[in-house]
Amino acid sequence: MSKVEKSDAQWQAELDDETYQITRKKGTERPFTGEYCDTKTPGTYVCRCCGEALFRSDTKYDSGSGWPSFYAPVDGSRVAEERDMSHMMIRTEILCARCDAHLGHVFEDGPAPTGLRYCVNSASLELKPDESA
Repeated sequence: MSKVEKSDAQWQAELDDETYQITRKKGTERPFTGEYCDTKTPGTYVCRCCGEALFRSDTKYDSGSGWPSFYAPVDGSRVAEERDMSHMMIRTEILCARCDAHLGHVFEDGPAPTGLRYCVNSASLELKPDESA
């Protein structure tokens, strides 16, 4: 996987304001407002910044959190993790390993088989529906 590196000015010029604030400035969307919160369409969720395949719809589930939630990424090497100590909490931030876009956070309260909940901002994702969908 080749790393995508762009200046902050390039990202800002390419992305809409909400996507830029969330993916490049580590923002978040309000719960239950994201485009993919309730989506059930079969397909692959890719990084909105670089197009890297990150999650499949068959690992998506309703966590009740207000954000799209997945129990596993397509491949563990495509999602990077960093310690996040913002907002007086200790959490694990998840990022696109290819372009460092902020995706959301991962928590250890998800369903089997992983027990993980990848809680992702819709603005960080783009759904590529399966051709049969």
